[in-house]
Amino acid sequence: MSWLALDASGGRAGLAVLGEDGAVRHRVFAPLRPGLIETLPVLLAEAVAGESISNVAVTIGPGSFTGLRTSIALAQGYAAAAGVPLWGVPVEDAYHVPFPQLHRPLWVVVRARRGRVFVLRDGVATGYADADMPGSKIPFALAGDVAQEMAARLAARGVDVMLTNAKAIDPVWVARAAQAHRNAGLTPKLAQPIYVDPPEAKLPAAGLRPPPV
Repeated sequence: MSWLALDASGGRAGLAVLGEDGAVRHRVFAPLRPGLIETLPVLLAEAVAGESISNVAVTIGPGSFTGLRTSIALAQGYAAAAGVPLWGVPVEDAYHVPFPQLHRPLWVVVRARRGRVFVLRDGVATGYADADMPGSKIPFALAGDVAQEMAARLAARGVDVMLTNAKAIDPVWVARAAQAHRNAGLTPKLAQPIYVDPPEAKLPAAGLRPPPV
């Protein structure tokens, strides 16, 4: 029995298959670019060929709107067709996997859009302008795709921050985070995308056009 894990929350998409013993049986990455909707199902089909998938895990954000919608929809469809549990894994949980013995709190900071970041800490995601990135009186560590930039800003302000080498999510972390949740007796977290900021698209001031008659 194997675990299938997907991630498309950041600058790339990733897919992995793990055995119940934690062994990595398949892992592949793809650019997060136009065409992901067509590419990711092909990669999934190749990954699960000959495997008996018992659980599916997928990152639920926050992160890339298009990437999250694509990977979550694919994970939902596969899990429903296979009749197996689907585990939604917050981005923060995935980044904690490679640091089981980190002796300081881990904050995850990821790019929201130009000039703005999402800071993930203690299960809460908050958006900030780059210049308003918060610090802490308690030493902490940073991970995420803009961790290096934000760590430099914080260090210049005298904040005790440690930079980790975790810049992008490995889909193996997603599977292992879900396995840890299962082993702790937790029920699967709904695979619904986590949004921090409201959508930028707005309804026309005059409202929607009436349906055709």
